[in-house]
Amino acid sequence: MTGHISPQRAGPQSPEPERSGPGRGPGPGSLTAGRATAVLDERMRFIGWSPEAEALFGYRPDEVLGRSADAVLADTLTDTGPAPATGSPGSYGIRSVRHRRGHLVPVALTLDPLAHGTGGAAWLMVAMCLDRLRQRAIDRAVLAGLYDQSPVQLVIYDTDARVRWINTAIEKQFGVTLEEVTGRLVRDILPEGVLLTEYGRTDEDIEQPIFQVLRTGEPVIDVHYRSPTLLDPHHQRVWSLSYFLLRDEADRAVGVCEVGLDITDRYVARQRLALLSRASGSIGRTLDIRGTAEELARLVVPEFADALRVDLLEPVLNGLEPPPVGLESVPAPDLRRMARQARDEVSGAVVDAPGTVDAARLRCLADGAPVTDPATGALAVPLTARGAVLGAVVFARTAPRDPFDDEETALAGELVSRTAVCLDNARRYTREHMTALTLQRELLPRVLPRPAGVEVAHSYLPAAGPAGVGGDWYDVIPLSGARVGLVVGDVAGHGLGAAATMGRLRTTVAALAALDLPPEELLARLDDLVARPGAPQPTGAGSEVEDQALGVTCLYAVYDPVSRTCVMARAGHLPPVLATPDGHAELVDLPAGPPLGLGGLPFESLTLEMPEGSTLALFTDGLVESRERDIDVGVRALCDRLAGPGSGPLDETCGAVVGGMPQLPEDDATLLLVRVHALPGHLVATWDISADPGEVAHARALARGRLTEWDVPDDVAFVVELVVSELVTNAVRYGGAPVRLRLIRERGLIVEVSDGGHTSPHLRRAATEDEGGRGLFLVAQLTERWGTRYTPAGKTIWTEVPLTTSESPGAFRGDAIEEVAF
Repeated sequence: MTGHISPQRAGPQSPEPERSGPGRGPGPGSLTAGRATAVLDERMRFIGWSPEAEALFGYRPDEVLGRSADAVLADTLTDTGPAPATGSPGSYGIRSVRHRRGHLVPVALTLDPLAHGTGGAAWLMVAMCLDRLRQRAIDRAVLAGLYDQSPVQLVIYDTDARVRWINTAIEKQFGVTLEEVTGRLVRDILPEGVLLTEYGRTDEDIEQPIFQVLRTGEPVIDVHYRSPTLLDPHHQRVWSLSYFLLRDEADRAVGVCEVGLDITDRYVARQRLALLSRASGSIGRTLDIRGTAEELARLVVPEFADALRVDLLEPVLNGLEPPPVGLESVPAPDLRRMARQARDEVSGAVVDAPGTVDAARLRCLADGAPVTDPATGALAVPLTARGAVLGAVVFARTAPRDPFDDEETALAGELVSRTAVCLDNARRYTREHMTALTLQRELLPRVLPRPAGVEVAHSYLPAAGPAGVGGDWYDVIPLSGARVGLVVGDVAGHGLGAAATMGRLRTTVAALAALDLPPEELLARLDDLVARPGAPQPTGAGSEVEDQALGVTCLYAVYDPVSRTCVMARAGHLPPVLATPDGHAELVDLPAGPPLGLGGLPFESLTLEMPEGSTLALFTDGLVESRERDIDVGVRALCDRLAGPGSGPLDETCGAVVGGMPQLPEDDATLLLVRVHALPGHLVATWDISADPGEVAHARALARGRLTEWDVPDDVAFVVELVVSELVTNAVRYGGAPVRLRLIRERGLIVEVSDGGHTSPHLRRAATEDEGGRGLFLVAQLTERWGTRYTPAGKTIWTEVPLTTSESPGAFRGDAIEEVAF
């Protein structure tokens, strides 16, 4: 009867009852969950009415309990689907039930028998809103699809990270069943699995993401996991895994769901691109050959290979061009191992194994192409740059990793090619560095002169790292009158250019110092030479390279042991440090001058009276300055190391100063230490001579008397008297007052005659009939050296005579060279 609820009716199109299990919906225990329910007795009267029924139909329990279904619903039940037919209990019918307020509610309605007996519950009526029923059907279909059909892998873990459920994608891809993995940890199922971290490093704590989700409640996204599978134990696969928390109806954590997708091909491609990208920034950061090879090894192992070895031909290490290599080369090419890195001993033994691997290495050197060793799978790739083979790199992999395929061989070739260019740059740098070092070694003084009145110690440290040889130089130059010239300079830049410029400037300074110029005038002339037009040299269309002498700094000082004075001037250079015997050390307050080549500003000199035993330290900025240390801090440290009693050996002091540097210098570092002494007064004799020709004999007598006091041999004394006679005669005749004679005894005898003239004497060829003009010629022949220096009051002619006749100059030359009048 239409409108009546009958326990015999059932919808013919009703779906099957819901079954339990993951992906299959709720079971019988949840038959009424989320549904409106009512209980009827055997006479079809309501004896139970749920809150859900009240919400769905609008009737309160007191309005329906005890009343028959016909009385409550007879006039409101309307069929909306096919006519019901007799069927089994539990079937559904699609109905539109009139709500207590009058509107129709589409529902799925069913009656299920409960028990039979007088006064007892006999039937269970269950009703559900049709929209909700349809949504539940969709949910069940989605769950069933994820379980049976989805290619995405699903795993459910309990709160102990043990597997509780897997879908069929896991079963198909890993070769396991739910019964085999339930209750087990992943590490026990796949013991070789690891999590992949940045740059290919691994983490064996594979449960860590699960516990992180349980601890924080937040999802963990895109964790990379690598492992072989039971179906394919010899190949590695990579999956992207994400995790999220599962909660029950009470909002308690009951487990973690893992969603996975096989990304092996995509991961490998991305890793190859990332490897090439990192190679650009990590290989060739220095110009050190061994360091470059080690950079390749650290980049490749273990991400791309399990082991790697880099071997270079012997000439490459010396900066030379390597010779061609053939299979029949006799003797065999001399290879030197530059780098080796291995994940473990097994893989390391592959790259070190003799025999077939050696044959593959030699074949790749001869062919200039990659060669794979069939016995070990090792890949040998030649290091080729600019048409020359520099060496070979051997890559090795061991199980379970796959051998190198064609794409990986090409990738290995690209990595090696980039490394080869960097190695060739390092080789060229090595050659230039060695050449520059040799040039600088030849240009710098190997042994410094040891003039009277000073002790000298020196140290030079080339720049550490790729900067290499620079342009620092130093010199000690013996001058006339027992004086000594001290010079330290610094050329900007490094390499051959800086070394060549340094040599040019050192030679120029030595030549100017030989003219006995005062320091400020010497720097001014040097500045003029550096700034001379035409210094820049063209190197191509529209380009010029400035002379490296521009901007050079220099410090020049002249110490006179007779007067104990030191005159100094500087061109953009750091002032020296003066350490006195009382233990005090500080920078000399020396007026600054511009660097050489800038021009436009004069140079100023400073005259210091040097206490006996004082030490003067001349140095370049590389000794006191670095990126980690300000120059003022470095100078203060230098002063501290020089402070204190200065009576110890100067070489030890120099070594202590250099050894106290915090690190190898980033720039060339030069230190020149000079300890000064005064020449004893009894070894110096000075007389003023009247500008009268008759005083020449008196001058000879004065010199003879002092030579006798000094126990000078008679033959040497004769030469000195002759020189005094000639020089005083010329001074009286051509120079004029004031005339002064000075004798100095040190390692030899120094004769100096000063006058008020400014005209420089010079040698000339005397005619046969000339009565004079041979005096200066005699002086040149009888002395070891002679020269002229100028002073504000005039000039001084000086000569040096050895104390022994064995050191005297040779016999007179046959051709007569005569003296021109002043």
